[in-house]
Amino acid sequence: MITETNQACDLVIFGAKGDLTKRKLLPALYRLEKSKKIHKDTRIIFSGRANWSTKDYIIVAKTAIKNFLNEEIDSVIWKKFVSRLHFCNIDFCELLHFFRLKEILQKKKNIIIYYCAVPPNTLNAIFTGLGNANLNVIPARIVLEKPLGICLETSKKINNQISKYFLESQIFRIDHYLGKESILNLLALRFANSFFFHNWDNKIIDHIQITVSEEVGIEGRWNYFDQMGQMRDMVQNHLLQILTILAMDQPKNITSESIQYEKVKILRSLNPIDINNVHKTTVRGQYCSGMIKGKQVPSYLEEYGANKNSNTETFVAIKVYINNQKWFGIPFYLRTGKRLAQKYSEIVVFFKKVPINLFKNSNLELSQNKLIIRLEPNTNIKFNIFNKTPGLDREYQLENSQLESIHLYKKYSKNLIDAYERLLLESMRGVKSLFVCRDEVEAAWKWIDPIIDGWKKMKNNTPELYISGTWGPKNSDLLLARNNHFWHKFN
Repeated sequence: MITETNQACDLVIFGAKGDLTKRKLLPALYRLEKSKKIHKDTRIIFSGRANWSTKDYIIVAKTAIKNFLNEEIDSVIWKKFVSRLHFCNIDFCELLHFFRLKEILQKKKNIIIYYCAVPPNTLNAIFTGLGNANLNVIPARIVLEKPLGICLETSKKINNQISKYFLESQIFRIDHYLGKESILNLLALRFANSFFFHNWDNKIIDHIQITVSEEVGIEGRWNYFDQMGQMRDMVQNHLLQILTILAMDQPKNITSESIQYEKVKILRSLNPIDINNVHKTTVRGQYCSGMIKGKQVPSYLEEYGANKNSNTETFVAIKVYINNQKWFGIPFYLRTGKRLAQKYSEIVVFFKKVPINLFKNSNLELSQNKLIIRLEPNTNIKFNIFNKTPGLDREYQLENSQLESIHLYKKYSKNLIDAYERLLLESMRGVKSLFVCRDEVEAAWKWIDPIIDGWKKMKNNTPELYISGTWGPKNSDLLLARNNHFWHKFN
């Protein structure tokens, strides 16, 4: 059993040369140093296949932090941070190389955390190497990055491989969306506020929209992305995480076990989508050339290294129903894509209209009240309500107003931290509430796989083209129009 503690750690990062380490982990660790959150005796050991000394790697680390930190490096903080760093040359396929790591780790009695910032096909070699060197015993922990496989079968294979050497309590599976302040706030919004707590079901809510929109293309990741597609890369983890937090029942407490239990219940209650209904409930698209911020961008098939015949989707929209009493009949619309008009992530909760319009003489149609939860950028919460327009007119003139919490987020803007900072710190503390359990990962794949299989079996399995810089395929609008719904306009 892993105990929550602030003890000193040896954080071992496999994948020292990788993009994730340079873009996310190194800047996050530097900021944790700056905020004095890392235990004074904690060491950070970077590992990869390179004939480097620790001094060599410090140069690599400083370059990465300069490129991705978005602030000047403080010389005092850097001196303290760099004193923690070590480099260990390991070829994951060479079992004996893990004894080099063991020599470093045995010099202190710190809790060991292994962070696997590596491609999935190297994971089993790491598990085996750690087990062979007896580096897997409790209280050691291991952090796994997504994607955990590309389907249920491959996900189970990875989970079975790691379970030979690590207990479930030792395994921390990351979805970095769970480290975002705006996602964490969903729990407070739903379960600490009586108005939303008592008005969060199919009696009050009409439908919910979840959008994660990206302006970027595949950013040179052709080989990775073309194998995954937007469904596996974004929906299977990020969007389903948001969906489960929005829809789950109140957990018994805020421990990892209680929260994960309720999220898994939602995943297992999702209405199946397969070859029989995939054409009515999903839309997939692929971007063609267009304009983003005034610049011409290539189509997906014109990206560097592209396979000109690829049918991989860069856009997905799905209409999801949950088969339980609380949400029966209420559609959840998920939308995510690359090369769209704006970069933003947002949840919009549409409440049902009032049954009788008392103000129809002056306001023929009352629109729905909306709760708009902006996850990024400019994190805030808006609640659309109607107010009477001041004046002496006999008729009630109404106007749509917004209650906003943007000032609250401005108040704490200096304390808003990056998701990787939070997740790295929680892994060092041994707190699992922001990580994903095996049941959750596999339940998500079990729902996703039949959708992807259904696309393959469709007579026309070519994604619908959409122009870069727009809001995606036209059929994504029709998906909602069948229920007389419309995508919320970004503003």
